[in-house]
Amino acid sequence: MTPPRTTQRADARRNRERLIATAAEAFASGQPISLDAIAKRAGVGSGTLYRHFPTREDLVEEVYRDQLRPLREDAQALLATQRPAEALHAWTRRFAEWAGERRGICEALVAMSASGRFGRGPVCDEVQRILETILEAGAQAGELRSDVDPVDVGGILAGVLSVAGAPEQRAQLDRMLTVVVDGLRQR
Repeated sequence: MTPPRTTQRADARRNRERLIATAAEAFASGQPISLDAIAKRAGVGSGTLYRHFPTREDLVEEVYRDQLRPLREDAQALLATQRPAEALHAWTRRFAEWAGERRGICEALVAMSASGRFGRGPVCDEVQRILETILEAGAQAGELRSDVDPVDVGGILAGVLSVAGAPEQRAQLDRMLTVVVDGLRQR
């Protein structure tokens, strides 16, 4: 006998939650892990994992979606205390540090950017909203260009992180972020 539809939804919700919790634990370990291994650890089949998360990037984004609040708060605090261009520079550094501390997020952002998917998903959506807030403040202050799309800036950040996202590359990262912010200044 087939269980009622509400039971299936509850089971699907529990499976999704187990997958997210298992992936978060696996990513935090710092060790490479396959999606199939995550499914096995979560006690579900690979098909269940792929039904909920068709790509690794989808799973990574879901794991980190709720960890963006401090980045949003940082952007607001920076805009309240610094000129918009300096706030943008400081926020991009904080974002790079945030991404560098989370296994898989840099790779996921780069993969999404390369595939044209950047800007769709919980992490990218929130990063875009934050960038949009900073860019609009900068345009209103006459400091930053008004013709810049936050999706493009997010894609640029993904590219910078793909080249200099490791902790030992902070000096190069800072230099690259300076070039990016300088390129966004109003001429």
